Amino acid sequence: MAVIVTFYVPGVGPELYDSCIERLTAGQGFTSVADLPVPGLLSHASGPVAGGWRVTDVWESIEAFEAFGKVLGPIIADLGYGDLQPEVGPAHNVVIR
Repeated sequence: MAVIVTFYVPGVGPELYDSCIERLTAGQGFTSVADLPVPGLLSHASGPVAGGWRVTDVWESIEAFEAFGKVLGPIIADLGYGDLQPEVGPAHNVVIR
């Protein structure tokens, strides 16, 4: 079952996000779900919200997201956000172009 994962990071802007992407992709950039080091991402969006930054992903399963978390976790910890916890819930419907 697909899951929706949302990170909200108060008090930051695109710099933290860009640093994460730089590390996740070894500097290659992120323009396709295939650019990530683990499979299973169906969609991704990020952008500013009042007071911070939001990232929302749809993963094909909780297991796929957990595999990604093993890669992402050390990166965000190294950047000083090791206690960051996403909101994770089941997707009822996922439509991809």
